Amino acid sequence: MKLILMRHGESIWNKLNLFTGWVDVPLSEKGMQEAIEGGKKIKDIHIDVIFTSTLVRAHLTLFLAMLYHKEGKIPLFLHLEKGKTGEWSKIYSKYSKKNCIPIYKSWHLNERMYGKLQGLNKDEMRKKYGKEQVKLWRRSYKTAPPGGESLEMTAKRTLPYFKKEIVPFLKNKKNVFVSAHGNSLRAIVMYLDELSEEEVVNLEIPTGEPLIYLYEKNRWEKI
Repeated sequence: MKLILMRHGESIWNKLNLFTGWVDVPLSEKGMQEAIEGGKKIKDIHIDVIFTSTLVRAHLTLFLAMLYHKEGKIPLFLHLEKGKTGEWSKIYSKYSKKNCIPIYKSWHLNERMYGKLQGLNKDEMRKKYGKEQVKLWRRSYKTAPPGGESLEMTAKRTLPYFKKEIVPFLKNKKNVFVSAHGNSLRAIVMYLDELSEEEVVNLEIPTGEPLIYLYEKNRWEKI
């Protein structure tokens, strides 16, 4: 079965070179086009289920990516919480339900929280703290930005969710599309590719570019 990982397209704060983290900003015009072009690359792959974060840039990316999908099914957020949101969003038509792709969202797939760097310019931080320190905050495994999460901390919330909620669909012969973020996806790719803490420093997940893995018998192969 196939696992598709896609980092959201360029956000407005990516364009402005600002640390974003959990700040919920939308895509830039370029980011919207990246999502569309990324979607065209997966348009012929059957998709059974979609997972995403709670942040709007990942949501916009998945919807734009699915615009040209050959099957024409509608991505549909599932509201599993108790109360009116869950009760009143129920679909009563078997035909309509069959022609939708369920979307599960979770904060476990959110971007790394960048703490007191959020909203600050990356180049200005390099001038203030030095290029190597900023590189450690952005790329290292264990070094966290002030008041924020390291990649290791991000992995400790992302990977258990991935293994518990996403992998079972693949084991049940379902193709999965994950629309998420640079660092939550770095954590997943580090696990799939068996990268060391030293190797993950150089791992960059491009915006709007699908990464596709074949899953078979508990083994992962990038295709």
